[in-house]
Amino acid sequence: MKLLKSHFVLIGMIIALILMFIAISVYPGGTYQNESSIGFDWSKNFFSNLFGEKALNGTENTSRYWAFIGMFFYSLSCAVFFVHISKKIPNRTASNFIKYAGVLTMPFTFFIITPFHDLMLAISSNLFYSCVVCITVYVFKSKLTLFKYYCILCLLIFYFATYLYITGQWYLLSLIQKINNGSTIILIVGLEYFTDQNDFSKKE
Repeated sequence: MKLLKSHFVLIGMIIALILMFIAISVYPGGTYQNESSIGFDWSKNFFSNLFGEKALNGTENTSRYWAFIGMFFYSLSCAVFFVHISKKIPNRTASNFIKYAGVLTMPFTFFIITPFHDLMLAISSNLFYSCVVCITVYVFKSKLTLFKYYCILCLLIFYFATYLYITGQWYLLSLIQKINNGSTIILIVGLEYFTDQNDFSKKE
C-alpha cells in the first residue's frame, strides 16, 4: 500500500499508456482524410477518434472502452501529481492554486471522452497549463537547470499546438498532439521523482 502511494503517479501513467496503446491497436480505422483507411494512423488520427461510438470508417469502435479507462487513469494521475508537487512549492498561495486547479483538471480531462470534447479540452488544457506555468515560475527560482529548459520546451509545444488548433491546421496538429502529450508525461514523471521541497526553496 505504501509502495502504491509513493509511486501512484508513475503506476497510473503506465496503466494509462498500456490501455491507450491497446485502444490504438484495436481501433478499426478511418481518418478525416480517408474514412476507409485501416487501423490508427499516428500522423492522421487524433486520440479523440478512439472515444467515439463509431470509428471514422463507420464500424463499431472496439477501442472505445479501453480508451475510456486509459483516460481515467491519466486524468487521475495528473490530479495526484499536482497535489504532490503543490507540497513542494514554498509559497502558500501558489501551492493552493496548483493543488486545487490541478485537481479540478481531472473531471474536465476525463470528460474529453464525451461529445463535449472541444469544450472539456479547452477547460482542462487551460487549467493544466496554468498550473504548469506556475510550477515553471518556481522552477526558474530554483537550481533545477535542466527542468528550466524542459518546462519552457513543453510550454512552447503546447502553445504551438494551440496555434495549430485555432488556425485549423489539422494535418500537422494530429502529430503535434502526440508530441505534446508525450512531453507532458515526461515532465510530470520527472518533476514527481527528481525534485523535492528543498529544490524549490533554493535560489540561484
